[in-house]
Amino acid sequence: MAFAPGASLGVAPLRAQMGTSTGQLQAVAARRLARQGCGTIFKITRGGKLTTLHSFGGTDGWAPQGALVLATDGNFYGITTVGGANTLGTVFRMTPAGTLTTLYNFAGPGVVGPEAGLIQATDGNLYGTTYAGGTSGLGTVFRMSLSGKYTRLYSFQGSADGLNPFAPLVQASDGELYGTDFGGLAQNGTIFKITPNGMLATVAEFGYTNGFEPYAGLTQASDGNFYGTTLYGGGGGNVFTMTPSYTLTNLYSFNCSTGGCLPYDALVQATDGNLYGTTAAGGGSTACASGGCGTIFQITPPPSVTLTTIHTFNSTDGATLYGGLVQGTDGSFYGGTCFGGAGGSGVFFRLSTGLGPFVRTIPTAGKVGTAVRILGTNLTGATSVSFNGTPATSFTVVRASEIKTTVPTGATTGFVTVVTPSGPPLKSNVQFTVN
Repeated sequence: MAFAPGASLGVAPLRAQMGTSTGQLQAVAARRLARQGCGTIFKITRGGKLTTLHSFGGTDGWAPQGALVLATDGNFYGITTVGGANTLGTVFRMTPAGTLTTLYNFAGPGVVGPEAGLIQATDGNLYGTTYAGGTSGLGTVFRMSLSGKYTRLYSFQGSADGLNPFAPLVQASDGELYGTDFGGLAQNGTIFKITPNGMLATVAEFGYTNGFEPYAGLTQASDGNFYGTTLYGGGGGNVFTMTPSYTLTNLYSFNCSTGGCLPYDALVQATDGNLYGTTAAGGGSTACASGGCGTIFQITPPPSVTLTTIHTFNSTDGATLYGGLVQGTDGSFYGGTCFGGAGGSGVFFRLSTGLGPFVRTIPTAGKVGTAVRILGTNLTGATSVSFNGTPATSFTVVRASEIKTTVPTGATTGFVTVVTPSGPPLKSNVQFTVN
């Protein structure tokens, strides 16, 4: 899920079946195509007005999966798991107005489309993974330019380096790309890093003591450590941390009978410094199987690790969360459920915990002169923009939710601050890195 100026954007996916062959996957998608359609891209205002921007028809892909990424050119980029010209999935670009262009059709043999969303790295390129395909049929990492030039960077080999990456990558503060895979080595899953040029190394391996089979990606928090979740271990999945020197530690073990369980998606670090996430099951509601309909939780980072369930779903307000959370620039959290709600087909929700508004920059790193878009709320009438205290020489308030500017001469790494007439200064949720 990615936030556009003034609204949120998401995809309504038909989830692929893990562990199936390419043909089986396409058959599952074809059956769902006949029953449910091919999936959509929608936008929704903070007031709850939903607009469908694009409905997939099969030839342009179907079963969109993962979050959209809002790139530096102002367009959204995403993937479909199947469909397209070769029925193996696509990479697409969509304008904020909803005009969709297929940039790439995955092609065989030895290729299976992606399961995870894309990221844009500081070099401007998009990076992603496929859970299968490649030289050994066990998954790949790929790079794509914004114009659609595709490059396969790495093919997983199984016992040598892992297999089946289901999650998106994350670019860390060291410039490397980090990800997780579902098996390989001892078949418990691994964490790997890969350079933008395709040099891959396994940096950590999971075992039963720290959870196993990580389905979600990693989050690098402000303390420099990585945080993530595993689907299994401890009775219902785990929350773990990994230091920059690759020491892996279990922080919390879920249990379906006493709380939430099965955390499918990545954690998000909010502006209060705490980590937030979702579980697909558990929570104790009798309205759903597996001991509950899922939960939203908060976990404090070390040294005082405490997990608190802040919402338990009961089907009437949604059920089964395969996706995670995103913190909007108004301070609230947003997300969606696969089932439940008035029609039983899922809900889109907002959760407020009292956190205040902030601004977000696109990109989050650049050299002096780099064009920067600042997203937020109530930015009309902004009187100043500064990069770690250095004022921007000029800026333009495009709309109430967007400012355009450039990195000023003399700027150093730190938070971006916007001063408006409507309240206290707004600080960026992460530091802007001046290269």
